Amino acid sequence: MKPINKKPHYNVVAAVIVNNGKTFCVQRGKTKYQYTSFKYEFPGGKIESGESEQNALVREIREELEIGISANRKIGALTHAYPDFSVTLNFWECSINEGDIVLTEHKKGVWLTLEEMKEIDWVEADKIFLYGNNNW
Repeated sequence: MKPINKKPHYNVVAAVIVNNGKTFCVQRGKTKYQYTSFKYEFPGGKIESGESEQNALVREIREELEIGISANRKIGALTHAYPDFSVTLNFWECSINEGDIVLTEHKKGVWLTLEEMKEIDWVEADKIFLYGNNNW
């Protein structure tokens, strides 16, 4: 009997960092998947076992951007299946409360209006959130 090959699933948090009518968006570099390489996303990452969404956000953003944030309110969640894995993304509106942004993992970071965000190339799950969410 052939073993069932299950794709990994990740629980992830994403920071929608808003300041003066603009949102901070980051561009990935080359990844092991063509469908995520060089695409834009909201910064964040995997929730560790026993960690709250808010604590995961604060930790991930400290690691990726070297800033302190406040996770102000959850503004959405969705599950998306990519060809090689799936994710449940939890989106939080955040504000910076400490430091200046320093990119440690991403190729580029930009502050954009909602209209400008719709003109760049997003990873699919973040694109679904961006085009379908009216909570922020």
